[in-house]
Amino acid sequence: MDAPADTVYGYIADMREHHPRFLPPAFSDFRVESGGVGAGTVTRFKLTAGGRTREYRTVVAEPEPGRILTESDTNSSAITTFTVSPQDAASLVRISTSWDGSGGIGGLFERTFAPRVLRAIYADELKRLDGYAREHRSA
Repeated sequence: MDAPADTVYGYIADMREHHPRFLPPAFSDFRVESGGVGAGTVTRFKLTAGGRTREYRTVVAEPEPGRILTESDTNSSAITTFTVSPQDAASLVRISTSWDGSGGIGGLFERTFAPRVLRAIYADELKRLDGYAREHRSA
């Protein structure tokens, strides 16, 4: 990202004002149930991936405030982690999701295709975040 790590992390952590503004179209109905910035925030949204739409309700934690933020789904084992690292005057951002997959053939399908679909969605989100950071830096 062409913005300092603390600025970018602030955009990611602010679920009311900033985070919804760089979400890709795969995310819909994003809303904050409580909190709004950082640890303790509770959000709800829908994610359409691989032709399926699923609703998530997440709780935000900050294992390393200013560097690592997580969103844990309250209805599954899914945890999405945002890691922001300084790179001189810019920053490196990584988004990853982990979960306990299903068993059987459904689990095989999930383990094979979900990472590919999520990778495309997160690449779009990172591109949008970079554009958002650039736009707001010059504002």
